[in-house]
Amino acid sequence: MRAVVTTLMILASMSTFALAKELSNLDKNGVALQGYDPVAFFTDNRPVRGDQQFQAQFHGATYYFASADHKATFEKDPAKYEPQFGGFCAYGASRGKTAPIKIEAWQIVNGRLLMQYDLDVKGKFNDDPQGNLRKADQNWPSLVEKLGK
Repeated sequence: MRAVVTTLMILASMSTFALAKELSNLDKNGVALQGYDPVAFFTDNRPVRGDQQFQAQFHGATYYFASADHKATFEKDPAKYEPQFGGFCAYGASRGKTAPIKIEAWQIVNGRLLMQYDLDVKGKFNDDPQGNLRKADQNWPSLVEKLGK
């Protein structure tokens, strides 16, 4: 009986994993961050346009990089560099919504790349960055469940 229960639990967890949804802010070609290099936000402290010749995929998104070195850095630890909340506005996620972003309205908080709708919204997020980040983290799973594919 114990073996049957264990087998059913394994099968249930596998089917849940197989049905996991993703929600990403991508262009019509599946490119994230409007083609900007995610590593550059961390290394150059500014948005840098990526080049199609240096690209990698992660979580169903295609990322472009400014150099082969940035691509290699990303591939070593993609979760560190991918934008949070699927590349949607972090403040929007903190309010239980998805919203588009402006590339210049970015920031790194707690080592996480956050994108914002615009610079005014970034200011609102920064009125309480830790509280807003906590709310966005809480809201994100239900947004993915509701809107993800």
